[in-house]
Amino acid sequence: MRGAARKGGPYRDAKPTYEELVALVAAQALKIQELEATITELRAEVTELKRRLGQNSRNSSLPPSTDTLERSAARREQAKAGRKPGKQPGGQGFALRRTDTPDEVIDHNPAACGGCGADLADAGEVGVSVRQVTDIPKVTAQIVEHRLHRRRRGCGHVTTAAAPAGVNRPVQYGPNIRALACYLVVFQHVPVERAAMLIADVTGAHPSTGWVSGVIAQVAEMLDGATTAVKTQLKDSPVLHVDETSVNIAGAKWWLHVACTQKLTAYHLHRSRGRVAVDEFAVLPGYTGTAVHDALSVYDGDKYATARHAWCGAHIGRELIAAADADPDAAWCKAAIEAFHGLNNAAHQARDNGQATIPATIAEPLQHKWNHAVLCGLAGNPRRPGREQSKTRNLLERLRDHPSKVLLFAHDLTVPHTNNQAERDLRPAKTQIKISGCHRSEKGARAWLTVRAHISTLRKNGINILDGIRDSITGQAWQPAPG
Repeated sequence: MRGAARKGGPYRDAKPTYEELVALVAAQALKIQELEATITELRAEVTELKRRLGQNSRNSSLPPSTDTLERSAARREQAKAGRKPGKQPGGQGFALRRTDTPDEVIDHNPAACGGCGADLADAGEVGVSVRQVTDIPKVTAQIVEHRLHRRRRGCGHVTTAAAPAGVNRPVQYGPNIRALACYLVVFQHVPVERAAMLIADVTGAHPSTGWVSGVIAQVAEMLDGATTAVKTQLKDSPVLHVDETSVNIAGAKWWLHVACTQKLTAYHLHRSRGRVAVDEFAVLPGYTGTAVHDALSVYDGDKYATARHAWCGAHIGRELIAAADADPDAAWCKAAIEAFHGLNNAAHQARDNGQATIPATIAEPLQHKWNHAVLCGLAGNPRRPGREQSKTRNLLERLRDHPSKVLLFAHDLTVPHTNNQAERDLRPAKTQIKISGCHRSEKGARAWLTVRAHISTLRKNGINILDGIRDSITGQAWQPAPG
């Protein structure tokens, strides 16, 4: 055999054939391709896990309460600068100040001389020291009895005196206590039982927990007209903030939708987060102003196309920071963040200077830097096979495809940079759940939200909350002026 004659054994020095080499290379190429796909998948998984582990209030929509206890970057910078926590020198102070118009003046005269002990009745006045005490009078529930007298004339008809407005039961609590109960539960988030205890301790009245809960429902019924007026004005406002968040109703997940401005607040509770709830809310459909919201696809509906849409810059900023945290070497992230914040600062500066637009010499370089950063980001984060893409790729495609929604704040200075107004108006619902737990019924939740929306509107218009609630109880609920 020819192979047997080879040195060292019959097959020791045998070389693979060309066909065998081609098959080996093909197999290795296939294996490399599989390994590359696995590496790509694992890298994406690691990036996603790092992103989740690194989420905080700076780079996501998580609340600050979920952050770790380590000192924030702002606090570290404060410490480096040598500034102590709290009010800084030169800041506005709120110390208790003496007033020139006290409600009561009590004079205190010395009875005898501190030196010789003589009487001071005929001594001359040489000065006075003033000390003021700010306090509240002792609060005590006052019982007022209304006696409705009856009179009979010779004709035999008996006429009974009319009861004052709101006095319609033999025994009842008045509007001040009812307003206080509503204020404590709805605005201060005091649990119903503790609110009843507080009223008892402060006033001496002893309302039941059922009565406290019932007051909120009664006040809500009296706000129908005010709620309708607010929604009507929201539809006519030039800028409208809309948002939604999940809430717990009797252990089930519901969605709370908000529509608001700097002066008005309206809520809508629904089982759906989607367009069926937005349509039922009846504020955004047909709206012709500027709607500020996050990039949720719910707001892309045909019924909302009559409005201009502006995306919340705070959400975009956090997503850009998250992308930078996921890939610290990505130069496009830093450039995009600098350009985005630069446009926002320029918009604030232009408004402060009374300008209608950002000067072109400032806006154009920042706009060019932004566009270039997005293009570089797209090039550095190519699409993966299939529909599912990375968070960074999805963000970049939104920035590329919707520039008018992303940067509307820089082209129209009447449009705010963020949707913080809506988020502030949603926060009380979350606070209520954290303090008092979920609402036990849909009816109770709707009543609470109706009163809370009215309180929010009262505060935005500088109206005392207790006075506003009491006016609602007496049938004189405040409403925004038309137009």
